[in-house]
Amino acid sequence: MTLLYGGLFGLSGAALLGITYVLVHGTIAAQPPPALSVSEAGADPGLVPGQPPRDRQGSLETLADQAREAMAGQIADIMHQLLVQSGIALALMLAVSIVLGWIVAGRMLHPLRTITAAAQEISATSLHQRLALGGPSDELKELGDTIDGLLGRLEASFGAQRRFVANASHELRTPLARQRVLGQVALSDPEATVESLRQAHERILAAGVQQERLIEALLTLARGQAGIEVRRPFDLTEIAREVVDARAAEADLRTVTFRTSASTAVALGHRPLAERLVVNLVDNALRHNTPHGEVRVTTGTVEGRAVLTVSNSGPPVPPEDVDRLFQPFQRLGATRAARTEGLGLGLSIVQAIAHAHDAGLTASPRPGGGLTVTVAFPGTN
Repeated sequence: MTLLYGGLFGLSGAALLGITYVLVHGTIAAQPPPALSVSEAGADPGLVPGQPPRDRQGSLETLADQAREAMAGQIADIMHQLLVQSGIALALMLAVSIVLGWIVAGRMLHPLRTITAAAQEISATSLHQRLALGGPSDELKELGDTIDGLLGRLEASFGAQRRFVANASHELRTPLARQRVLGQVALSDPEATVESLRQAHERILAAGVQQERLIEALLTLARGQAGIEVRRPFDLTEIAREVVDARAAEADLRTVTFRTSASTAVALGHRPLAERLVVNLVDNALRHNTPHGEVRVTTGTVEGRAVLTVSNSGPPVPPEDVDRLFQPFQRLGATRAARTEGLGLGLSIVQAIAHAHDAGLTASPRPGGGLTVTVAFPGTN
């Protein structure tokens, strides 16, 4: 930056010097030479009294030529002095501009050096650090604030990833440990019978089924977080009707009543993922309900978006815990019925699929207990 500033100043100064030189030279050259009269020439000691007028006129012309030559020489000397002195002044000012440019560029680039040094020190284990640039609200301050915001989002993302990996490892380790214990107990029993071995094998298979469900849920969650490449229209009302019909028997066993309200709701996106979203919402509403409770499933079109609302009765849900329910493997305490059911990934998958569809997702506790979840899919218009 210093060389750039100095170069621009040098070019500008040289151009100004050239223009000044041309203007001054033109102004001086335009001045007419002094005229000599016969009376003035008479005073010249070189003229002889009584000389004829023609000879006297020739002497005047000679004097005029000598005067013009003298003036031209004087002008040349003046222009030379102007060029030399202006060049010296330009050189001095160029040196001063380079020094000032170095100082100004250093002050301007100081925040950038701070940003660079901090960015080199920050790693995945120190994302909590921030630049926190001070000074006026200029472009560099805005850049620092933008980087601080990026670091905050990265810190939140890394933290969520670490929690997810830790929780997933714990959830996967549990059925594996159960399988190992069941096999060891069955093998270490010296009086094992065919029936006891069969029971142990059935328990091992049940633990394997739980593992498969968990792995499938994790894959669905990862697929939802990856986004959607191809979007096609699908009937959200038809999906909701199919899911409710498929769970009618389970609702009867739990003494829970379905109440549906369906109208036209055509969404744009990925139908299998949207179906998984509806399934998870309905299953969550059934599991975390109370005997003789209800589940309301409503579909429709609002402001050009296909809207699905699933509302269920159940134990009270504290408003401050609603957001936590959408985190992987997060469940409420003992007040939630059937706490041991499910994998703790249902609402996390719902959130991932909603984000993949660019759909709006809202959740709020019902005044009498339970939860209301609304998903607004993009419409086809």
